[in-house]
Amino acid sequence: MDDQKMERPAVETGGVHPLVVASIVATAFFMETFDSTVIAMALPMMAKAFSTTAVALSIGLTSYILALAVVLPASGWIADRWGVRNVFCAAIILFTISSALCGLSGSLPEFVVWRALQGCAGALMSPVGRLVVLRSVAKKDLVRAMNFVSTPGLVGPLIGPPIGGFIATYADWRWIFFINIPVGLLGVMLAWRFIPQVRDAARRSFDVLGFCLNGIGLVALLIGLDLIGHPGGNRWIGAALTAFGTVIGCIVIVHYRRARHPLIDLSAVRIKTFAVATMLGGSLFRMAISAPVFVLPLFLQVGLGKSAFVAGLLVLAHSAGDLAMKIITTKTLQILGFRIALIASAAIFGILIASLALVDDNTPVAILLAILLIAGAVRSLQMTALSSLQFADVPREKLTGASTLASLNQNVTRALGIAFSAIVLNTAIAFHGGAEKLATPMDFHIAFVATGLLSLAAMIRYFSLPVDAGQQVRPQA
Repeated sequence: MDDQKMERPAVETGGVHPLVVASIVATAFFMETFDSTVIAMALPMMAKAFSTTAVALSIGLTSYILALAVVLPASGWIADRWGVRNVFCAAIILFTISSALCGLSGSLPEFVVWRALQGCAGALMSPVGRLVVLRSVAKKDLVRAMNFVSTPGLVGPLIGPPIGGFIATYADWRWIFFINIPVGLLGVMLAWRFIPQVRDAARRSFDVLGFCLNGIGLVALLIGLDLIGHPGGNRWIGAALTAFGTVIGCIVIVHYRRARHPLIDLSAVRIKTFAVATMLGGSLFRMAISAPVFVLPLFLQVGLGKSAFVAGLLVLAHSAGDLAMKIITTKTLQILGFRIALIASAAIFGILIASLALVDDNTPVAILLAILLIAGAVRSLQMTALSSLQFADVPREKLTGASTLASLNQNVTRALGIAFSAIVLNTAIAFHGGAEKLATPMDFHIAFVATGLLSLAAMIRYFSLPVDAGQQVRPQA
């Protein structure tokens, strides 16, 4: 097969420019990222409304990711069966409706149920859209395309903290969810107009056993970790569920390797660049960047006594670094290459996050802003590099399986990162016999150091990459 045929997109876009499709997918990314970051700023206010603690509300964050992780493996099969456009539009509608229901919640259990429904919608929204983008772009343009797709999604974390803090401080936290409604309506209209209706002509059977095993394993694992990290949670039950989930996870991997039509194709794991960027170093780094989503807003409000609005403005710097880095990401990867960029960014991020352990009431705001800004910038470089490198050597016929596995891994590690930070924080609090309201800055400092070590562990894994890793997708001058 000649090079021209190899570069031909595997999905026809119906005459629509691939960047138009990418823009619509980015709208979905925006909804998800905005929603997650805006909630974090309102946790103390929501805790009062539900008569619980802000740390306990971590289950509201993990329930979304848990539901997403359970349903996500089926997203490729569902899109092939019912068509990309139908599934994508239905997912946006479901996400919008569940957002409204979250805003109407009257208790923590009710909120968790609607957040889980949001997770189901997210599992059918972004992964399907990203698959269309991957199949529509030549590999030599992959870095630019992924950079373009992720940029609007970064606007969510950029404006989410200050908007969330403003709403939580000066209005009702419920409006945090209601503002998803107009965005969702716009997304549905654009998707129906421009997303091509693509489905797989050769229908394959659904891997029911794999789906059930995957769901049971993930539910047990993440609920177990949540119980371990939850204030007042039964840690023995949590440990048992975590062990059970791990065992089921090993069983489902064996099943995927032996099944004729597995729900998730694991063959891409044999590819070095995919394995390191997705399953090894990439997993550790994604955990490291997920932890501050939960810990940082609480540290600023509970640990340092800032208002939700002020805390939101400070967290904005972290996301602003993300967005600013996008301007020079392509050039940076062109100069450094993937291996050096991954090692350097993981090291800098780990050191900066760990340095937050030195921050207290007397720390100048300028220093705190600088730490968060630079950490956000190197995080952005790392994530663009990982998103491109993991698919650099994956053949087009394996993109569906690789994309599904990458999406599942990304969201599971997000949940693991939040659970990890909650466990470390609550363990630190338990040592001095306190409750969340008695949490000291030192408790948060310990969580930041632990998070920094995760990033440094990822850096070590990147040393196993060959010097010329991802050469075919590396931006050219």
